Amino acid sequence: MKFANKARTVIGALAVCMVTISSCVKVNIGDTIDGGGNNGGDDNTVITGTIDKDLSLPKGKYTLKGYVYVNNGATLTIAKGSVIVGAVNANEKAALIIERGSKLIADGTAEEPIVFTSGNAVGSRSQGDWGGIILLGRATTNRPTSPAPIIEGGVNRPYGGTVNDDNSGTLRYVRIEFTGVAAEPGSEINGLTCGGVGSGTILENIQCSYGADDAYEFFGGTVNAKNLIAFATYDDDYDFDFGYGGKIQFAVSLRDKPSDIDQANGIECDNDGSGTAATPYTKPVLSNLTLIGPYDPAGASSFHGYSMRWRRATRFVARNSVFLAHVKAGFSIESNSSAADYYTNNNSEFKNNFIGVVTKPYLVDSAAARAMTTGYPANPMSSGDRTAMINDAIAKMEAKAVVDGNTTGTRDDAQLTDPFNLNAPNFTAKAGSPVLTGANFSGLDNFFNQAITFRGAFGTTNWAAGWASFTPKTNVY
Repeated sequence: MKFANKARTVIGALAVCMVTISSCVKVNIGDTIDGGGNNGGDDNTVITGTIDKDLSLPKGKYTLKGYVYVNNGATLTIAKGSVIVGAVNANEKAALIIERGSKLIADGTAEEPIVFTSGNAVGSRSQGDWGGIILLGRATTNRPTSPAPIIEGGVNRPYGGTVNDDNSGTLRYVRIEFTGVAAEPGSEINGLTCGGVGSGTILENIQCSYGADDAYEFFGGTVNAKNLIAFATYDDDYDFDFGYGGKIQFAVSLRDKPSDIDQANGIECDNDGSGTAATPYTKPVLSNLTLIGPYDPAGASSFHGYSMRWRRATRFVARNSVFLAHVKAGFSIESNSSAADYYTNNNSEFKNNFIGVVTKPYLVDSAAARAMTTGYPANPMSSGDRTAMINDAIAKMEAKAVVDGNTTGTRDDAQLTDPFNLNAPNFTAKAGSPVLTGANFSGLDNFFNQAITFRGAFGTTNWAAGWASFTPKTNVY
């Protein structure tokens, strides 16, 4: 419902002005905005500037203009069923940044999700129409604490600290669409960016769609998450860096044919950009993922890459998951330290997964192969010796994978219901599917729902039904 008087509301750092022809009524930022009806806002309700006191937005439609910061310990609360659109301006893209000590409470329901989306009309929405959501917390990273690291994306705000149970708020039943602003090469805003976000934060039932960069990126921190969806992402679906040590269960991704010109992967994971041994190590603990590459490699971008790309001294736990249709490889390790921690030192795990990719279920680079093999000449080495060493390492990976309960096949062997449907995918498993069994949670803690037998994000129940949407380009908001 729109305002009867078509008033324009601007929510800024100091006041909220409801502008009519003849007056401006100030409302303190600590108050609840009341639009005079069932909804709190309409297309003309603009949120801009800095929010430094608690602010509650009732159900309505709001426009986010420019970089909006929530700081000074303030909490921004958005009612279920609300729609927040990013103002589309070539010179001033919108983004929502929650700074350390502040919170975002966006707690929707399956019946009334909260949608952050493009301000463009139906038919003209596209990747990169606005920035995205950035949560900054006070949990640990493997960066120096003084000065604190600055989050990427041109927002110039610090993140991280020593409070691992820090709370940056709640995002539940939330859709984030058409994001991705590159402030400069290698410095982008993702659909949802988490910098040093702590385990007191709730991330559940979130969908990031049509992002120009990553769907989700975690820079350090300890935040956990369940029921995540990445759809038609241009770059990586799930990206982990700088000491992230949280847990994720039930996450899915589905890629479309386009991508950006970087390597676009289901997972990309680094300890840091230089592959140092900085601690805490990046070590995501992941279970029950379903990551799906382009439904048809013919005509797809040549930059589509791997199901998983474990690089630069990272550690990892990947369990009970399904990886399908990625073009270049499935389980890939790059760097000698990542390979040694997986193959020799048992600091990483890859267990009870199903891989059905286009080619090369297992892959290593020469540095990883060196860590997993013996008896090969020192560098420089001939191309023949290098190929032999890599093939030897891959054979060792495959043998270990079998012992650890992993299986391989074609993308169709997983027998999912309709996973490549770009308008209405169904990721549940058919009766008789091999991924309905085979899960093993030995050694995982009680964050993980262990009362299931299936591998992948879905058994026979579709938890995405009702709140997720795979048609945001044509949705009327």
